[in-house]
Amino acid sequence: VQLQASGGGLVQAGDSLRLSCAASGRTFSSYAVDWFRQAPGKEREFVASIVYSDGITSYVDSVNGRFTISRGNAEDSLYLQMNSLKPEDTAVYYCAARLGREYKYWGQGSQVTVSS
Repeated sequence: VQLQASGGGLVQAGDSLRLSCAASGRTFSSYAVDWFRQAPGKEREFVASIVYSDGITSYVDSVNGRFTISRGNAEDSLYLQMNSLKPEDTAVYYCAARLGREYKYWGQGSQVTVSS
Protein backbone atom coordinates (compact mmCIF):
# COMPACT_ATOMS: atom_id res chain seq x y z
CA VAL A 1 0.00 0.00 0.00
CA GLN A 2 1.29 3.45 -0.90
CA LEU A 3 -0.02 6.85 0.07
CA GLN A 4 0.56 9.76 -2.27
CA ALA A 5 0.23 13.30 -0.96
CA SER A 6 -0.05 16.06 -3.53
CA GLY A 7 -1.34 19.57 -4.08
CA GLY A 8 1.26 21.61 -2.26
CA GLY A 9 2.84 24.71 -3.67
CA LEU A 10 3.91 28.29 -3.12
CA VAL A 11 1.13 30.73 -2.26
CA GLN A 12 0.70 34.09 -0.59
CA ALA A 13 -0.75 34.67 2.84
CA GLY A 14 -4.53 34.54 2.69
CA ASP A 15 -4.62 32.16 -0.26
CA SER A 16 -5.98 28.62 -0.32
CA LEU A 17 -4.63 25.21 -1.26
CA ARG A 18 -6.14 21.76 -1.34
CA LEU A 19 -3.96 18.81 -0.50
CA SER A 20 -4.89 15.33 -1.66
CA CYS A 21 -3.96 11.97 -0.21
CA ALA A 22 -4.48 8.99 -2.47
CA ALA A 23 -4.09 5.34 -1.54
CA SER A 24 -3.04 2.67 -3.95
CA GLY A 25 -3.62 -0.98 -3.23
CA ARG A 26 -6.18 -0.41 -0.51
CA THR A 27 -9.05 1.84 0.45
CA PHE A 28 -9.27 4.05 3.50
CA SER A 29 -12.59 2.56 4.59
CA SER A 30 -11.18 0.79 7.67
CA TYR A 31 -8.77 3.52 8.69
CA ALA A 32 -8.49 6.88 10.30
CA VAL A 33 -6.29 9.20 8.29
CA ASP A 34 -4.28 12.02 9.78
CA TRP A 35 -2.47 14.95 8.29
CA PHE A 36 0.78 16.03 9.92
CA ARG A 37 3.18 18.79 9.05
CA GLN A 38 6.80 19.47 9.76
CA ALA A 39 8.43 22.85 9.39
CA PRO A 40 12.22 23.24 9.12
CA GLY A 41 13.84 22.85 12.50
CA LYS A 42 10.59 21.90 14.19
CA GLU A 43 9.00 18.68 15.33
CA ARG A 44 6.27 17.01 13.34
CA GLU A 45 2.86 18.38 14.31
CA PHE A 46 -0.59 16.84 14.09
CA VAL A 47 -2.89 18.93 11.89
CA ALA A 48 -6.16 17.10 11.28
CA SER A 49 -7.76 13.70 11.38
CA ILE A 50 -10.76 11.93 9.90
CA VAL A 51 -12.26 8.56 10.71
CA TYR A 52 -13.04 7.46 7.20
CA SER A 53 -16.01 5.23 8.02
CA ASP A 54 -18.07 7.88 9.80
CA GLY A 55 -16.43 11.15 8.85
CA ILE A 56 -15.63 12.28 12.38
CA THR A 57 -12.94 14.93 12.23
CA SER A 58 -10.57 16.70 14.59
CA TYR A 59 -8.12 19.56 14.18
CA VAL A 60 -5.26 21.21 15.96
CA ASP A 61 -6.39 24.55 17.38
CA SER A 62 -4.14 26.57 15.11
CA VAL A 63 -5.97 25.43 11.96
CA ASN A 64 -9.49 24.98 13.31
CA GLY A 65 -11.87 27.03 11.22
CA ARG A 66 -9.37 27.44 8.38
CA PHE A 67 -8.65 23.85 7.34
CA THR A 68 -11.15 21.16 6.45
CA ILE A 69 -10.39 17.47 6.09
CA SER A 70 -12.82 15.49 3.97
CA ARG A 71 -13.31 12.15 2.25
CA GLY A 72 -13.17 11.73 -1.47
CA ASN A 73 -15.95 10.23 -3.55
CA ALA A 74 -13.98 7.01 -3.85
CA GLU A 75 -12.74 5.35 -0.69
CA ASP A 76 -9.13 5.74 -1.74
CA SER A 77 -8.77 9.48 -1.42
CA LEU A 78 -9.19 12.34 0.98
CA TYR A 79 -8.47 16.03 1.03
CA LEU A 80 -7.22 18.83 3.24
CA GLN A 81 -8.70 22.14 2.18
CA MET A 82 -6.54 24.93 3.58
CA ASN A 83 -7.95 28.45 3.56
CA SER A 84 -6.61 31.73 4.87
CA LEU A 85 -3.10 30.37 4.82
CA LYS A 86 -0.49 31.99 7.00
CA PRO A 87 3.31 31.98 6.77
CA GLU A 88 3.39 29.79 9.86
CA ASP A 89 1.54 27.09 7.90
CA THR A 90 4.68 26.61 5.81
CA ALA A 91 5.77 22.99 6.19
CA VAL A 92 5.93 19.62 4.53
CA TYR A 93 2.53 18.01 4.92
CA TYR A 94 2.16 14.25 5.31
CA CYS A 95 -0.85 11.97 5.34
CA ALA A 96 -0.84 8.79 7.40
CA ALA A 97 -3.36 5.99 7.75
CA ARG A 98 -3.85 4.27 11.08
CA LEU A 99 -5.83 1.54 12.73
CA GLY A 100 -6.64 2.73 16.19
CA ARG A 101 -3.40 4.36 17.32
CA GLU A 102 -1.12 2.28 15.15
CA TYR A 103 0.12 4.03 12.04
CA LYS A 104 0.23 1.66 9.13
CA TYR A 105 1.09 3.80 6.13
CA TRP A 106 2.69 7.18 5.50
CA GLY A 107 2.74 9.35 2.42
CA GLN A 108 5.92 10.98 1.15
CA GLY A 109 4.98 14.57 1.93
CA SER A 110 3.93 17.65 0.01
CA GLN A 111 5.61 21.02 0.46
CA VAL A 112 3.43 24.00 1.32
CA THR A 113 5.10 27.40 1.35
CA VAL A 114 3.18 30.52 2.32
CA SER A 115 4.83 33.86 1.69
CA SER A 116 3.95 36.99 3.64
